[in-house]
Amino acid sequence: MYVISKREFFNLFKGIRSIIMIAILFITSYYSAKFSNVFMSEIEFSSKEAENIHTAGLLMLILTFGLLFVMSLSHDSINRETHERTMRFLVTRTSRTSILYGKFLGIWLFWFVCVTVSFLLISIFAHKIDIFIFLQTISLLTYYIALTILLSVLILKPGYTMFLGVLVGLSFPIFWFWITFTSNIWVSWIKLITPFYYLERNDYTFIVIFLFAGVMLFMANLIFKRRAF
Repeated sequence: MYVISKREFFNLFKGIRSIIMIAILFITSYYSAKFSNVFMSEIEFSSKEAENIHTAGLLMLILTFGLLFVMSLSHDSINRETHERTMRFLVTRTSRTSILYGKFLGIWLFWFVCVTVSFLLISIFAHKIDIFIFLQTISLLTYYIALTILLSVLILKPGYTMFLGVLVGLSFPIFWFWITFTSNIWVSWIKLITPFYYLERNDYTFIVIFLFAGVMLFMANLIFKRRAF
């Protein structure tokens, strides 16, 4: 599992798409933190909003486009190996569980490093690091990565997951926001299984998001172990 995660981690730093993603994160973090004082002088914020103003741009970016970013880089993390028939060589050397969790860990570490550096960049201007918001961000990215792994296991052709990645990455945030804030009693209950519902709360219920990610990984592992190559 360690070798697979290490390979996945370093492979994600290669290629123009990864460089563009990292650049977007860092640029957003820099300008969000740099011009936060300008926004505070022009607009009235509550004390809680003022505390989080330095991370506002980065949080909005990840909430809106985070799933799209993750899926655009890792939509084929599993099915690429299956499609190119390299998976049969991997399963002779290690277990399928190690392969799946190794892929997940490598992707997770990539985004963990990117987000950590982004928050460190923000801390230069804010003179602090908000651990609570940092953990919320990591929980959301963990959810995104687990969902991406699950779809890559369910769908065998990388071309399909690439198309679905764009579709899901753009539509899911809109759907989740609508479900979270709708007053329609027939569909409002769905918000309880969406991550945004737990992110809007100012307590540690965002830990539930990690549990959701664990369930999706467990499902992906069950399906993956039963798949023939």
